[in-house]
Amino acid sequence: MPGLQSPRQSAGVMSFYDAPTKGPKIGPKLVLISVVAFALVIVVIDHFLA
Repeated sequence: MPGLQSPRQSAGVMSFYDAPTKGPKIGPKLVLISVVAFALVIVVIDHFLA
């Protein structure tokens, strides 16, 4: 039916993610690698200090 909208579209969620931002563009792969590297650094530091 053309008159029906999904809850995501009616809440404006799609337009929020489509809006251009001025911040840096960081991909999900870089974020995941950064988090894993940071966790490894914390584990190594904890290992040497304990």
